Amino acid sequence: MPQPDSQAPQDSPQIPDARDPFKRSRQEKGVMQCPFHGEDIAMILRHADVRSAAADIETYSSDAPFRVPIPSEESVRTIRQLPIETDPPDHAAYRAITDPFFLRAKKPEVIQQAKQMIDAAIESVMTGETFEAVSQLALPIQSRGLTYLLNMPESESEIWIDWGIHVFKVTGGEFKSGNVLEDYLNDQFDRAESNPSDDFFSALTQATFQGRKLTRDECLGFGNLAFAGGRDTIIHSLTSILAHLGEHSDELEYLRQDPRRITLASEEFFRVFMPLTVLGRVCPQGAEIHGVEVPPDHRIGLCWASANHDETVFDDPGSVRLDRRPNPHVSFGFRNHLCQGAAHARLLVRAFLEVLCDRVDRIEIVDAVEQVEQQETFTRVVGYESLNVRFRPLQS
Repeated sequence: MPQPDSQAPQDSPQIPDARDPFKRSRQEKGVMQCPFHGEDIAMILRHADVRSAAADIETYSSDAPFRVPIPSEESVRTIRQLPIETDPPDHAAYRAITDPFFLRAKKPEVIQQAKQMIDAAIESVMTGETFEAVSQLALPIQSRGLTYLLNMPESESEIWIDWGIHVFKVTGGEFKSGNVLEDYLNDQFDRAESNPSDDFFSALTQATFQGRKLTRDECLGFGNLAFAGGRDTIIHSLTSILAHLGEHSDELEYLRQDPRRITLASEEFFRVFMPLTVLGRVCPQGAEIHGVEVPPDHRIGLCWASANHDETVFDDPGSVRLDRRPNPHVSFGFRNHLCQGAAHARLLVRAFLEVLCDRVDRIEIVDAVEQVEQQETFTRVVGYESLNVRFRPLQS
């Protein structure tokens, strides 16, 4: 076991290629051509190129409804997501409307609330018996945590838990039929208009943009992103961290010895276990990327997952280093489109690690089924379909 003055464990095995399937293309070409639903998209792979493209809104625009997510989601939503599918200055103006809710994650009372919730969630499975961590732990934590962000009653999370891991997709990656989310959002906005409160939905029904009230489609666009954008990403982050600490008990002990280490460790987990592979941008005038010509109005992909493993930026990127510093990962995007829910994600992951350190001596992995993103030119592990574990409590 590490001693109190020990350095972070340095002997974590290399992350499998399925976590970083872009290595060869990143090193040799800097770009990978990948068909998504029949559309051939050039994915930008290198850290510097991804950040440069994310900052260049004239060449690589987000003002493209339904075209930012890759693969696209036209079959499961009818409105553009806000503010992500807009460019500055509209992006900043839209974002300002909901920033007060996303910044709630920095309030001391919300931080305390989240830690108490996570403590109760871990207590509920601290029985010595095997439990399924995706559905019984990560999904409830994500859903209940979202109620604090949106200033909704925690009881509302039971509805969201019933939706399962993905709002849009069933297990295996196929899109769901119908749209449970939009039906739910419309009901909430109807309720907020007739009986407003101080919650997220009521704020949107009363908000203005460029001197006018938001339309219902705009309200739906905000709601759609709030529920879909940080759902499976947080769930997969929590379960990936849990599995890693189950395989490396020395790292859990290292964090327990000094909880101040959790901040750097969280950022390393965000870097390595980035669930979101790629987001799209549209090139209004076309572009040229490392010899690949992108025609006007075609898309490129910002491959965040590849950038996070760029060996020219991260020393030994395939290893988990809990004390990695600096750590300029792009798991929350870059520049104008920094993830609005970053503070919320950081709160949940840090509180999760704090409670694990306080309560759990050992995490035993019983069996696991990985969540795999399967595309024509790459296969990437993004989390877990199921993760059966057992907690051994820390003896007082």
